[in-house]
Amino acid sequence: MSGKFVRASKYRHVYGQPSKKELCYENLKITKNAWDSNIIQTNGKYISVNWDASGGGAFAIIPIEEVGKAPDTVSLFRGHKGPVLDTAFNPFNEQEVASCSDDGKILIWTIPDDYSFHSYLNEEDEVKDITEPTKILEGHSKKVGLISYHPCAENVLASSSLDYSVKIWNTKTGKDEISLKHKDLVTSFAFNYNGSLLATTSRDKKLRVWDVRKGEIISEGSGHTGAKPSRVSWLGNTDRIITTGFSRLSDRQVGIWDINNIEKGPIDGFLVVDASSGVLIPYFDEDTSILYIAGKGDGNIRYYEYENDLLYELSQYASTDPQRGFAVTPKNKVNVKENEVVKSFKTVLDNSIEPISFFVPRRSELFQSDIYPDCPSSEPALSADEWFEGKEVNGPILMTMESLFEGKKPELKNSKPVTKVSEAKEKDQKEKQEAKQKEKTEISKSTKTEATKKPEPVKEEPKNVDDVLKSSNEIGNLLNKVVDQSDDEDDQIDLDDKEEDWEEVKKSDIKSVSSSESKKDEPKSEESKKTKDEPKLEEPKKEKVESKKDDPIKKTEPKTVESKEQKPKEKDTPTEISEPVQIEQISKEAIKPLDSKTQSTSKEESSPSTNTSTTTKPTLGSTIEKLSNLVIKLESQVTKLTESGLEKDERLKSLEEKIEKLLNRS
Repeated sequence: MSGKFVRASKYRHVYGQPSKKELCYENLKITKNAWDSNIIQTNGKYISVNWDASGGGAFAIIPIEEVGKAPDTVSLFRGHKGPVLDTAFNPFNEQEVASCSDDGKILIWTIPDDYSFHSYLNEEDEVKDITEPTKILEGHSKKVGLISYHPCAENVLASSSLDYSVKIWNTKTGKDEISLKHKDLVTSFAFNYNGSLLATTSRDKKLRVWDVRKGEIISEGSGHTGAKPSRVSWLGNTDRIITTGFSRLSDRQVGIWDINNIEKGPIDGFLVVDASSGVLIPYFDEDTSILYIAGKGDGNIRYYEYENDLLYELSQYASTDPQRGFAVTPKNKVNVKENEVVKSFKTVLDNSIEPISFFVPRRSELFQSDIYPDCPSSEPALSADEWFEGKEVNGPILMTMESLFEGKKPELKNSKPVTKVSEAKEKDQKEKQEAKQKEKTEISKSTKTEATKKPEPVKEEPKNVDDVLKSSNEIGNLLNKVVDQSDDEDDQIDLDDKEEDWEEVKKSDIKSVSSSESKKDEPKSEESKKTKDEPKLEEPKKEKVESKKDDPIKKTEPKTVESKEQKPKEKDTPTEISEPVQIEQISKEAIKPLDSKTQSTSKEESSPSTNTSTTTKPTLGSTIEKLSNLVIKLESQVTKLTESGLEKDERLKSLEEKIEKLLNRS
């Protein structure tokens, strides 16, 4: 369901699967009596069915393997003078079954070893009925509606009657040892896990919990308020019971009760199932803590997972075939290799029985120990005499389910003491609180450590290029270095006039001028003078011109050359530069691209006594080259600084988000 929290559980995907039609039991004559009972019962080897028979009461015993269509005439157990209302199998003897009837009697039967539902014949090949019970229990003054065997003690049977009593029988002696009086008809009763307590629901709308051997009521309170019968069942080896019934508005309800405080009402109120009219038949599987609820008159079987006084809805088996009877086999009869957790049977249209299996889907073919804990065995924990004398055990003798998987002799174990749900809830809450507290302390510790380990204060990086240039010491040092080098070279330049200017030359002119040509054009006298007066300056000039010619950066940078000058022969000593070269003006000149159409012409000084000679001034070229390299370095430095600033911003942002998450968790 969208919008709802899906609870994690290994039983979320339990599904019910009906058997094929050829594996069902058909052509049956199931009773149409309106008495509220399960109509069918099973012990995993046989199925007992309340039969619709004339001439007295009868019930049928169907071996599990005899599937298919039954013959018109079948072997029945006949002995009652009135309709059979309920049956029960002895949990410690597969061949023993008890029946109760409208005639007020309880009969104990032994199923013959060679019994067959389809073909149990006498010597004359006629269908033979079983008419001789092993034991007859008489004591109720009116019809007996419900019977059930004790879960731990051998030969102990409980029955409820229209005489408003519940009797506890010793089937070995045939005596009713204990009688629990009620104010009205008991519609349902159930032993607890070890059989020391008995829960009953009555037509007077009361729910009671009895100490059976003392004959005392432990707790009593109002149950369901509806007029129709209610059912009761124990929630495994706990101090909780569950009831199904009706409200005054005929809504079907489920309630969980604390056996020590019945008068306080159901825990967290009643759970409303729906508004149908059929009685709900509960079955609680203590091994998986799953409650199955089958409704009379509808085909659905709902199942819930029980945990700490809460029922979590898992799913439901939906069918269009309504059931009136519902029965479940003991846990040791399920198919362990197919991961079957419940094997059940339901009546369909009063003429057939359909097997329904519930599976936990697992891919592994190994034994699934988490869904198959130890289950009750067929060995009694007590004898009848021991139990009536007051001896008590924790529960039935258990057997390991893994032995069934491996096909070995089952290993027997004793049951654990009863689980008090209130204490378990308190313990669970304490564990949860401790876990939360531990988590909070860990979070606080982590926040403190993060707070103590604060990152070093990050200086705000300037975003403008001018600010970057001002704030970066490395860039300042580079600028100063360039200025110093350019000043040193400028001091060594020979200048004839202080009014001398630079000339921008076209791109085509730069290519035409080479170092070899400039050498040819220069007069020999001038060359000799320069070699004599400036021997150290000539070599770097040539190197600068050649490096400028071969430098790959020159392809992308604007190309400018110095203007040609005429140097008079009279002056042999270099003169000082009258106007110092400005770095900012030179950088602008170097970066600005040249247009072939617009060129600035420089002033040329001509002397009448000397011929014009063109020479390239290497000082400005080297400066431009250095400045171009500097621009590249500046760009890379700005990029690095910008990236580092962004990276620090992202780190600060992520750290703030982590702190906010930790604060929100706490």
